[in-house]
Amino acid sequence: MYVMLTGVAALWGAATGLLVPRAAYRFSVEPEDAWRDTCPVGHPFSGVARGWLGSTRCAACAAGAAARTTGQTKTAAVPAPTTEPATPVEPDEPVEPDEPDGSADTGTREADGREGDACAEPVARYAPAVLAPVATTLGCAALAAATGPRPELAVWLLLAPVAVLLATIDRRVHRLPDRLTLPLAGAAVVLLGGAALLPEHAGSWLSALLGGLALGGFYLLLFLINPNGMGFGDVKLALSLGVALGWYGWAIVFAGGFAGFVLGAVYGLGLVILRRAGRRTGIPFGPFMIAGALLGILFGGLAA
Repeated sequence: MYVMLTGVAALWGAATGLLVPRAAYRFSVEPEDAWRDTCPVGHPFSGVARGWLGSTRCAACAAGAAARTTGQTKTAAVPAPTTEPATPVEPDEPVEPDEPDGSADTGTREADGREGDACAEPVARYAPAVLAPVATTLGCAALAAATGPRPELAVWLLLAPVAVLLATIDRRVHRLPDRLTLPLAGAAVVLLGGAALLPEHAGSWLSALLGGLALGGFYLLLFLINPNGMGFGDVKLALSLGVALGWYGWAIVFAGGFAGFVLGAVYGLGLVILRRAGRRTGIPFGPFMIAGALLGILFGGLAA
């Protein structure tokens, strides 16, 4: 039973994890921007859910490169005529160079007027597409193994891909978009409220609400004390993580929250030792908050 459940959860993690890289690329923008609407070359996203779902390869770039490659192949396949001898050039007639009319362009100008051979490689990706699916797959499998066939497992599996998405965005641009953190907190409250109504659950919805307020309030205090060391996006992320951790009680809230600080401190210390960062260098803290919360939820699921 547990083996089958873990396998199904891993497949869910793999399927949803494949959708994370494109969404992470689109959300990895400056705070004044909502999201990206085009690939790096400028082609607008298209496809399922208005272009939010799909791979990290641009279909327009791939089509353009394939068409150009086919054209070059056909041109190369035509043999040069060799039956007629070349007409000799008279010594007193200087040879005029061809006019630079642009016809010898080697494919470095796109049909829409852009410079550069940005579409020359259809296999090139505009975002990493391995780490996020692997992390989502392993996380979902671990949650299923620790939680078992209890109602809250469905909640963890629904929230896990969004958590990986947030961690990916924060790692890339050091920010956590409100369009994800706030809905995640609301979804955690509503979904766990539904799980609390089902039999065989192993947590408390009231404890989850209080855990979200407690962890969110603690991060808010840290933000007020040192705004340069703690982003407000981390405060909003702490709300949803506190709700998830609070489902299993106050001990799990403390353990998961503390684990996030330990993981972040170890990472920062490693960068300092390797001389890749200084004591005042900012690091994205969201991934460590999420990793610490995952450890807490795993411990809570096993202990419940």
